[in-house]
Amino acid sequence: MENAVPLPRRALPPMARVAQSLKSNHIPDVRADVRRKIDESGLLRDLRRGARVGITAGSRGMGGFVDLLAGIADAVRKQGGEPFILPAMGSHGGATAEGQTEILRRLGVTDDAVQAPIRATMETRALGACPTGAVAHLDEISAQADGVIVLGRVKTHPERATGLASGLLKMVTVGLGKQTGAQDAHSHGLWDSVEQVPAVTMAHAPILCGIAVVENARRQPVVIEVVPPKYDAFREADIRLLEVAHQHLATIPFDHLDLLIVDQLGKSISGTGMDLNVIGSWRMKGGEHKPDIRRIAPLSLTHPSLGNGLGIGLADFTTRRFMDEYDPQATYMNLLTAAEPDAMNTREGPLPLALPSDREAAEVALYSAIAGPNPRVCRIESTAALGEMWISESLLPEVERNRSLSVLESPVPLPFDAAGNLF
Repeated sequence: MENAVPLPRRALPPMARVAQSLKSNHIPDVRADVRRKIDESGLLRDLRRGARVGITAGSRGMGGFVDLLAGIADAVRKQGGEPFILPAMGSHGGATAEGQTEILRRLGVTDDAVQAPIRATMETRALGACPTGAVAHLDEISAQADGVIVLGRVKTHPERATGLASGLLKMVTVGLGKQTGAQDAHSHGLWDSVEQVPAVTMAHAPILCGIAVVENARRQPVVIEVVPPKYDAFREADIRLLEVAHQHLATIPFDHLDLLIVDQLGKSISGTGMDLNVIGSWRMKGGEHKPDIRRIAPLSLTHPSLGNGLGIGLADFTTRRFMDEYDPQATYMNLLTAAEPDAMNTREGPLPLALPSDREAAEVALYSAIAGPNPRVCRIESTAALGEMWISESLLPEVERNRSLSVLESPVPLPFDAAGNLF
């Protein structure tokens, strides 16, 4: 618009690069480790030659994802089976088989990389209702397979940090349930459904075992367990391993910020684009502002999200680059699938103010925070990458008092290019 009055902005202060000490123990050879553990479990010993075995692949992009899938495929082939990859991600990818296959490709999962073909469908088979009223749905290709191996990452969920959260049971309920099963589970209360739907599914589905994975805060597998194909075993592993995952949960080490700049938001990072365990669940549920982050400005959408920008409504400002990457159809499908009767899911969807560049988004956001003379600003790559961050000078005294933090580079202006962007 010609002669438009520029929006008010406040220049960002110089930023120091700091490191946060995080647990770094992990499994060095993921492919060999999962292959060996499956062999030792004996759970594939009775697999008949030529048996078609599906391996679930979600949309989050867990650490070692390609190696995990390849190692499981190796173990299936060793027993004479024919492995294939099953996209298991509810309504993601615009709730289309093509979209879900493309998400896996963007995560590096191809026929060549894992040495197994991808077979995708959105059709499901209804298996029966559980006590909550939710109907258990099973991916039709899975229903016709000779066996299914459920690969799931056990971790805190944006809405759940204890009990049952993301894990094997959620993968059975939502992942293998596809869009239809995911919507039915959410409409009857997601966590009640995750508790009960798998008992119905596992009574009918040809599940051979579960592969439960826990990551450290650097997104490296630290635990890989092979779990027998019994509901009680899946449930016990999910609850027990969540306690392990919680020990590796990283957070932003500052209780109050005027502005948090987030380089990337996306479904490959968290179900809510930005993990509520990091930015504060109050942004969706209300309540006490802890941590108290006045303004959040995500700058871009992750490539594997395939346009699904769910969670952008938790932010205050963004960029036009984000909007160029944003696909309303894919986002709305995911938003509506996840709708629950008593939940405020729609807070994840509304779009914040979008500014032409990274600099403008950050500086308008800082202006709107009405910060004091020494603004408290932090920049992170994503809520899943908190090993390093950039902080304003006003936060340095807290770094000096925190033994888990160390300064890597002294404060300098952020390196915006001539167009005002960081990328």
